[in-house]
Amino acid sequence: MAAAKKRCAKGGGVRFSEEPPSAGAASHVHFEEKLHDSVVMVTPEEDGHFMVKVGFLKTQHRYEIVFTLPEVPALGKYVCPAPVPSPHLRITDITPAPEGGLKVTCEYLAQQEGVLCEEVLLLSETEDVCVKVKVHARVMDRHHGTPMLLDGVRCIGVELEYDSEQSDWQGFD
Repeated sequence: MAAAKKRCAKGGGVRFSEEPPSAGAASHVHFEEKLHDSVVMVTPEEDGHFMVKVGFLKTQHRYEIVFTLPEVPALGKYVCPAPVPSPHLRITDITPAPEGGLKVTCEYLAQQEGVLCEEVLLLSETEDVCVKVKVHARVMDRHHGTPMLLDGVRCIGVELEYDSEQSDWQGFD
């Protein structure tokens, strides 16, 4: 009895045009699903808020993260970050995006290893409306290599670790 070969279906793939190329035309490759692996992903959630996935980051590094939120008519044209301090994530700029929506620039300090989610609120300056933005990152230890950063993420600095045993400061006794 011969062994049957098992075929595995894949979620996405590459398909080649079935039409023969015309004279002088190049053959085209079509991807069945969009390739989002190299860009910051912004996903609307059911409650009207947004999840922003920024990929892999490294502990003790500071990043600039830029992403575009789709238009939220209820927010209006004038939007600002909520004055709620976050020790690790802060919005540095919000501007209207040329293609519509809001271009948000923020700074993120990756402090600890693991899957982390930080939240910021965007407030309308004219309406009583706010939108929550959750920034989701996978942070790896600084000793485990260098992650390939997504488009929209840029390392802007490295934080030095503080070792209390090497400090000359003795405190109040």
